[in-house]
Amino acid sequence: MINSLQQYGEELQKELADILDYWMQYAPDEKYGGFYGKIDHENRIDNTAPKGAVLNARILWSFAAAYNCTGHQQYLPLAKRAYDYINQHFIDLTYGGIYWTVTYAGDPLDTKKQIYAIAFLLYAFSEYYLATQLEETKQKAIELYHLIEQHSFDAVETGYLEAFTRNWQPIADLRLSNKDANEKKTMNTHLHILEAYTNLYRIWPNERLRNSIALLLANFTDHIINKSNWHLNLFFDEAWNVKGNIISYGHDIEAAWLLLEAAEVINDATLVKQLKEIAVKISGAATQGLDVDGGLWYEKEGSHLVKEKHWWPQAEAMIGFFNSWQITGDMQYLQHSFNSWSFVKKRIKANNGEWIWGLTENNQPMQQQDKAGLWKCPYHNSRACIELINRIGRAI
Repeated sequence: MINSLQQYGEELQKELADILDYWMQYAPDEKYGGFYGKIDHENRIDNTAPKGAVLNARILWSFAAAYNCTGHQQYLPLAKRAYDYINQHFIDLTYGGIYWTVTYAGDPLDTKKQIYAIAFLLYAFSEYYLATQLEETKQKAIELYHLIEQHSFDAVETGYLEAFTRNWQPIADLRLSNKDANEKKTMNTHLHILEAYTNLYRIWPNERLRNSIALLLANFTDHIINKSNWHLNLFFDEAWNVKGNIISYGHDIEAAWLLLEAAEVINDATLVKQLKEIAVKISGAATQGLDVDGGLWYEKEGSHLVKEKHWWPQAEAMIGFFNSWQITGDMQYLQHSFNSWSFVKKRIKANNGEWIWGLTENNQPMQQQDKAGLWKCPYHNSRACIELINRIGRAI
């Protein structure tokens, strides 16, 4: 039971250290460089698994952000390891951007240009610049911004197209993963372009970038947020026609705080006021996905509720509900944040520091899923710790 903000902050400081200790101990690939592409639920390393762009960019962001939060020097070498490996193996020196995957030995494997992955690299480079003040890193981040704007921005309907071939031609399969709809625009990619651009603006307060962030926020308020129920629409065609009816509770609560953060970083008072109101409405809608044990269910499609509880929605719930408490002073939201953390401690945190993938509908560990992989990274959980440590530090 959490009894105070101070206790919450102290527990999250320890949790951040535990998570990153796991990745420092198990993830570095000493034979082929960088980090292993896959570690399973039982902590068995697959040293021939492909290495993913998202995993490596998120490792870079996590260790740079942890250093920026704590000042602990041991995190910088891991960030540098990720930074160097990405530049040596993932960056496409011919056409720009980042490969989706490389082999375990670091050779290009899936060379498509997924804008989501490029956004995460931009996000990570911006954070690494904050940690190191390395000018080349800032310039690389700015180049990625221009690359996204050049190839992905839809000048007719606005918003961003999902994916391209290696040399930026149209591609048939736009999906991030097999579970996604094959559509031209998605909420998920727009949310993480916004997150990346917001981080870039912290180090490069450029007017064009500011306008890009404001337009992305308009994409959310005009198209992505469903104002009839305050959940997010997930998939769209080029003209912003909604495709499908899936509700993702984790993305709802994640967007609630990220949208407001973007408005605050560009210091737009009108947008801040608007998005505070929207954040509370989205958070209220996201409570529909809360179970009595404090866990957040995965998603709902039509009337079918998927009662799995994956690791990352719990992390986003910790931040998103805390954010709504800060806006409203309503203690119910703070309690939701406390409850999310209590659920993580009881059911999601593994005994070696990292979080498991999640629980099945029968509340059993999802043992077929990874502890580290193309999608399982030290990002959502370390970011929840970092974000809340910083917010609690300002509040007490």
